Amino acid sequence: MEYVKLGQTDINVSKVCVGCMSFGKAGTMHDWTLDEHETEKVVQHALELGINFFDTANGYSLGTSEEYLGKALKKNIPRDQVVIASKVYFNEGRLSKKAIMREIDGTLQRLGTDYLDLYIIHRFDYETPIEETMEALNELVQAGKVRAIGASAMYGYQFYNMQLVARDHGWAQFQTMENHYNLLYREDERELIPICKQMHVSLMPYSPLAAGHLTRPEWEGQTLRGRTDRVAMGKYDDSQVNDMKIVERVHELAQKYNVKMQQIALAWEWAKGVASPIVGATKARYLDDAVYALDVHLTPEDIAYLEEPYVPHRIVGAIDHNPPQGVLLLDKK
Repeated sequence: MEYVKLGQTDINVSKVCVGCMSFGKAGTMHDWTLDEHETEKVVQHALELGINFFDTANGYSLGTSEEYLGKALKKNIPRDQVVIASKVYFNEGRLSKKAIMREIDGTLQRLGTDYLDLYIIHRFDYETPIEETMEALNELVQAGKVRAIGASAMYGYQFYNMQLVARDHGWAQFQTMENHYNLLYREDERELIPICKQMHVSLMPYSPLAAGHLTRPEWEGQTLRGRTDRVAMGKYDDSQVNDMKIVERVHELAQKYNVKMQQIALAWEWAKGVASPIVGATKARYLDDAVYALDVHLTPEDIAYLEEPYVPHRIVGAIDHNPPQGVLLLDKK
């Protein structure tokens, strides 16, 4: 395993992050999530591989993702040897100070820990002044409940403005960006990613494998998730015709290097400066594939070949208004 520091912190994370949306009580958010026993098996295997970075959220499967992750970690590794990230936004009050203070306590209780390594705002809140949000997050850092803060999918100008408010007040600034970024979706290369690099903010993208589309030569998947994940369908199906050109090139390079397609897709992420892509795994062996991808090194010609068919996509990730209260599954088909 290889490790990298998050932003300008001393937090050392594996270059593969386990996405914990795969954990939780099935039917509370998705039909394909893992129960407590299966969650522990995946977590144990991740730890055996040297993965120390886990990303969850308060809203994943009504909080059971945090619960299952917390129990699995507590039974298998000392707290100070893992890095736990969770998120806030899809909750009553969004990113108001009152909501943040309430939600962090709920998250810590479900995880069974007294601090979080990384606390991420899940989206941009159009109803709360950014000064209120950034001050509240800073208070959590000062109180020792949170070691560092991060942001997730939003527009570049929003992220920049929040960083400036924090800087101007001497508050904690975002150290990570969890955005939507993969070979099939590269819209953030226009503004958000350059801003992050300028500000020394680490990239930890979600959906690095485009919900499985970058792991197989055909578009449709045969797994339970592939058949039932309406969010993935909403995110990617509109662009299927053109995006299959990229999928075919990933498959071609995978054959050339005698590796799996997902390893080409992840190698591309690291080549683009990503710190730790978030890999959601419903089977322990998927993590093996991700870790072995660290041995795949693409040439500049490979990267250009993979990127050449890309065309602009509609925005998927950043939102232009707060969704109705209670909505968690964005871009659902």
